[in-house]
Amino acid sequence: MISTRWLIGLWWCLQVVLLPPWSQADEPALRIVAFGDSLTAGLGVGPHESYPAQLQQRLDQLGYRARVINAGVSGDTTAGGVRRVPWILNSKPDLVILELGANDGLRGLSPAQTRQNLDRIMQQLSAAGVQVILAGMKLPPNYGAEYRNGFEAIYPALAARHDVPLIPFFLEGVAASATLNQADGIHPTKEGYRVIVSQILTTLQPILDHRNGRVSPAQPQRPGRR
Repeated sequence: MISTRWLIGLWWCLQVVLLPPWSQADEPALRIVAFGDSLTAGLGVGPHESYPAQLQQRLDQLGYRARVINAGVSGDTTAGGVRRVPWILNSKPDLVILELGANDGLRGLSPAQTRQNLDRIMQQLSAAGVQVILAGMKLPPNYGAEYRNGFEAIYPALAARHDVPLIPFFLEGVAASATLNQADGIHPTKEGYRVIVSQILTTLQPILDHRNGRVSPAQPQRPGRR
């Protein structure tokens, strides 16, 4: 039988190999990989409605020369993310938006293990010279205060440890909204992803402007910095 890991590897290789051809003159200045689970993959919405697709559209409208690659795998955990890092690096990203951990939390996995996995991912990306933006996650109240607080503390702690920008909550303004989520109450609609892209841009744009030498608003404050 073909293993799930092998299939994921084949899928990711095809994503990279089958990218539309670019001439050297047209090659974007920045390759952005959206690395995550079903929230990144866009489960339940059309290919052009996921957040990576909408982010690409917004960056094009704003005049940034960047290519956004959707590396979301539905159901992925942080442990799965650790295994996928080599495939992510095969696409030679300049910047990775890291959105993982929601499935760990919903399954009640150890926050210590989740933190360790995310730490390993960030270490490997950093060692390869890749800029990381970390997307934080939160859990519903029914998971209990102790577990919920331990899980949610992972993200600001790792952002401070690795000195990277943090999106405090990936689903801010979208979670629990009947109009911005699909019937499952978990995955955003096209409109929900539009809200997510707007908040990603508040963190991403200063980074792109700095790289492009544009005048930019002040960089969002990173955890642990004054």
